[in-house]
Amino acid sequence: MTTSAENVIAPARTRTATATATATVRRNQGFQHGGWFVAPFLALFALFVVWPLLRGVYLSLTDANISGDGANFIGLDNYREALHDRAMWDALGHSAYFTLLVVPCITVLAFLLAMLAHHIERGKWLWRLCFFAPFLLPSTVAGNMWQWLFTQGIGLFNETFGLTTPWLTDKSYAMLAIVIETLWWTVGFSFLLYLAALQGIPDHLYEAAKLDGANAWHRTVHITLPMLRHITGLVIALQALASLQLFDQAVVMMDFGPGPELSTRSFVQYTLEQGFTSYRVGYASAMSVIFFVLIAAVALARTALLRNREEGTR
Repeated sequence: MTTSAENVIAPARTRTATATATATVRRNQGFQHGGWFVAPFLALFALFVVWPLLRGVYLSLTDANISGDGANFIGLDNYREALHDRAMWDALGHSAYFTLLVVPCITVLAFLLAMLAHHIERGKWLWRLCFFAPFLLPSTVAGNMWQWLFTQGIGLFNETFGLTTPWLTDKSYAMLAIVIETLWWTVGFSFLLYLAALQGIPDHLYEAAKLDGANAWHRTVHITLPMLRHITGLVIALQALASLQLFDQAVVMMDFGPGPELSTRSFVQYTLEQGFTSYRVGYASAMSVIFFVLIAAVALARTALLRNREEGTR
């Protein structure tokens, strides 16, 4: 009896061991073949991302100039100078102020446009194209176009609304002009995210709400907005990270200058001025590292907040 059981169990063990060995071999072969496909990306990533990042950290510890000659190791002196640089903090304040203006406005505007395009019955493709098309324009094209629209005396913006506002020459309006241009130019991306999320909400939720007597406002507040909370968090995070890196549109609209009374000089623009105008590559590298840490902190804070929110809803 024991011999018969062993005769049955032994082949089963053999088959299990064979299957395990075969799966391991296939997994190893798949990894080897997949590694060849990933290798070009890893090589380019190391060449254009990892190496410049490490090089920038090293330069931030030196007094390197734009020629690259005679760089001396000075430790953390660049970072100490940056922390006491009033102009740097002013530039960072401009970037933060721009972000605080753009992120809420673009989130609300993108949601409203997505709701309009989602519920409209006729010409949906035309509305979607109109809302998304500006995002396809290069930053220089959008900046030059709105620079002309805001130009005092000949600008179409003032002529249309009967205004005499010096949008590009007064520090009280310069940043606002950049915000308006940015909303028009970049809202299409967030609009597309919201539109895709709206199309993914099951229709039976709205039908059940209608049967319970919920009106359009109640359906929006109690169904649409909760179902879009993850997309809203994503839109806010992406727009915050992009807005903190303000550069293109501000530089183009202000004729490659810092704006009236330095009112639109962003952190990125000030960093480039230090590196390519003052030729202080080491100091500019230190500022770039500081900015990288700030951007990473914002991204990590958003991730932690999202994780805590998900754990709280479980």
